[in-house]
Amino acid sequence: MMRTLLTTSALILVAGAAAAQVNFSGYGRFGLGYNEANGDAGGEDTALISRFRLNIDADAYTDGGVQFSARVRLQADDDPEINEQNSATLNGARFSAIYQGFRLDVGNVSGAFDASDAYFGFEPGLEAFTGQYAAVDYDFLEYSSTGSGANAVAAFYTGPNFLVGGSYDPDEVTGNDRWDISAQYTFADAYTLYVGYGENDNDQSLLIGVLTADFDRFTVNAFLGDEDLNLAPGAEDTDGTVYGLSAGFDVGTATQIVASYGSGSGDADTEAYAVGFVHDLGGGVALKGGIGSEGPRNGSSSTVGDLGVLFNF
Repeated sequence: MMRTLLTTSALILVAGAAAAQVNFSGYGRFGLGYNEANGDAGGEDTALISRFRLNIDADAYTDGGVQFSARVRLQADDDPEINEQNSATLNGARFSAIYQGFRLDVGNVSGAFDASDAYFGFEPGLEAFTGQYAAVDYDFLEYSSTGSGANAVAAFYTGPNFLVGGSYDPDEVTGNDRWDISAQYTFADAYTLYVGYGENDNDQSLLIGVLTADFDRFTVNAFLGDEDLNLAPGAEDTDGTVYGLSAGFDVGTATQIVASYGSGSGDADTEAYAVGFVHDLGGGVALKGGIGSEGPRNGSSSTVGDLGVLFNF
């Protein structure tokens, strides 16, 4: 009787595995980081930096070809200000329905800005500590790797040369609902134009445009936008135009040099620039590092940098 029960249970597990899949992926990174501002504030300016990220994806497919998917992420990060390690935590779940070029996400989702690499461009450093977007202060919807995230909805359609998307986050706690839309189009096999717009019920908004040009071994992004934060009287000036550049240059087949600059028209806008490198060691392993400066546009800046290894699995 026990043997029959075990055999039946095994058949059920095999049948379930044929109908659904559970996949694991992620990366690990570790090295040394330097942040002058942490030292000036009484913390550690040099620290061991690390991250472990494990994506857990469960997928099922209908007979009609519709994919249903769910993802949670397990992540452990360092705390560089005190040179200590944090415990790994699970984030909020994201659920998806995917059919051909259409994708619907609910739960802990990426918004219309967060879903495109064009917004982020090239980010120097092992930790990608800065980028062309450095002066943006508008709080748009983003996927949360370590928290529950926003319980929101996002929809995207991908065609041969284009991507369009939109997201909506109903905030029941504060009443500050927000929504984003974006579109991306690639033309002449070398240029990509990206436009994103978002606003919330606090009368704040962000409009961003990015033009990417890919010249074989050299790729450059031009980043320009406008944000309206509806600032209170007397608040620090971080409103207005935001702008930046980022670029990547392939030095041979294994090494890439990357750089970024970001700033804005507001007196208190963050201004940051950095240069870094990525050297492919093979097998999904890369040596990465960068050095740069960041701080208020009309204030004092601090040196930041890091160096270490990243491996994908």
